[in-house]
Amino acid sequence: MAKTPSLKLFRLIKSLSPTERRYFKVSVNPTGDKSNKYALLFDAIYEQEEYDDEALQEIVYPGEHIESRKFSELKAYLYDTILNALQSYDEKTSIEYRLKKYLLDVKVLFKRSLYPECAIRIQKAKKFCTEYEEFGHLIELLRWEKELAYARTDIDFLDGHLEEISAQEQLALHQLDLQTAYRYVFLQLLVELRKDVSRSKEQKERLKKLYEHRYITEAPENMGFWARIYYLRFLSLYQFSISDLHRFYDSSKELVHTFESKPEFLKEDVSEYISAINNHVISCGNLEKLDEVKYNLEKLKGIRPITGDDQLKIHRQYYMNIFRLCIETGDFERGLQELESHQKEIQKFEKAAFEKGNFYFQYFTIYFANGAFDLALEYLNQWLNMSKNVERQDLQALSRVLNLIIHFEMKNYVLLQSLIRSTRRYLTKEKRIYQFESYIMDFLNQIDEITGKKKQKQLLEKLRGKLSGLENEKREATMMRYFNFQAWVDSKIEQVSFSEAVQTDFRNRTMAKGISDE
Repeated sequence: MAKTPSLKLFRLIKSLSPTERRYFKVSVNPTGDKSNKYALLFDAIYEQEEYDDEALQEIVYPGEHIESRKFSELKAYLYDTILNALQSYDEKTSIEYRLKKYLLDVKVLFKRSLYPECAIRIQKAKKFCTEYEEFGHLIELLRWEKELAYARTDIDFLDGHLEEISAQEQLALHQLDLQTAYRYVFLQLLVELRKDVSRSKEQKERLKKLYEHRYITEAPENMGFWARIYYLRFLSLYQFSISDLHRFYDSSKELVHTFESKPEFLKEDVSEYISAINNHVISCGNLEKLDEVKYNLEKLKGIRPITGDDQLKIHRQYYMNIFRLCIETGDFERGLQELESHQKEIQKFEKAAFEKGNFYFQYFTIYFANGAFDLALEYLNQWLNMSKNVERQDLQALSRVLNLIIHFEMKNYVLLQSLIRSTRRYLTKEKRIYQFESYIMDFLNQIDEITGKKKQKQLLEKLRGKLSGLENEKREATMMRYFNFQAWVDSKIEQVSFSEAVQTDFRNRTMAKGISDE
């Protein structure tokens, strides 16, 4: 038997839900025998925070000399036994497994010439496929329906139903085509937007071509549930990308309602529903509909996860949005409380899931606003040290500008001058320099340890005027929203905390729009 890597078994056991763990333990050890080595090893691995092979051997084989091969075989067998138990568990709840069983029943009955029973099974399976939009399986069942009529030489059935069956096949193929097409253009759009959020002229042209796909511009009325889901996902993401915020709000809201109109689908898979609520939260936040943001965040937090990935997504998207809400409104006291809860909860997930530019940025901002500059700098350095890839390269550039600001706050003036030069070189080389970044670097370049308060205030007021002049520049304004640079400058001029400046800015903006945050 091949050796199973220990971490593979460790990750599998850690991924199980409480219900799955109970199911496995009953199936592998129905009598509760305390000497059962598979049950002992299973429980011991589950209790470990980090994998320890030697500790496990001592628990399973206390005081015994054990060959590594024997222990490896035990782990490999346990791994396979868990997989078999999970397959059995899924058979009781999974739509896919139920359909496979229907098809196997059809084959078994047909092989034994039990044609009436076979026909009944086909009809039940077809109804099930139609209800759950399993069009691939439906096409196979329609083939069996023709095969059965042929085997029975049922000419009357073929004469009366052949055109109807053909029409059902064509409809199923059309729905499969729609699903495939909408999923494809949605994923194309997602990849394009994850590469860069600068919305350059060239990128806008590429986005426009995706939007001009025939199924987007001429969306058929008879699309099924999943085709409509991906159609709405594409629309909402595209509208967000071109800053059509009101249409983004409408389409994301319709997407959530579409999911909730078919609760039977959510018993099988909630992954896409989690993403839909997350997008709607963002759409509400963009229009500063704070009541709806809070309502949908509670809805997100209340989703019952089906898989370990669901649990991770709910946690990640809830906290990313609650951090965004706190940062946007200036409620950094709550932001710190939520951050502390988040840091405790992530111990049950893999660390790599949170090593993202977005999270590091939010950690940085919350600690920065609470005056915890050392912690802010620690996460900023982790952000700067991230490997360069296609995801959020724009934030990599922004992190270097924030690095200058925090060293200014920490009065590291000697280091600051060197950092300004290296930052300018980096931004110029990457061809990602924004006007606001140049203004901030120009300001910081004129500051040193002997700069008086009066001179510094004059320079800050000059900077504030320049940043205000960029508010109508969409590309500049988009990047400036990630960190409230204007509020930071205001806090220095008005001699108030950054939190107070952000809160004042938020109140002014909502009042100007006639929006209440109550």
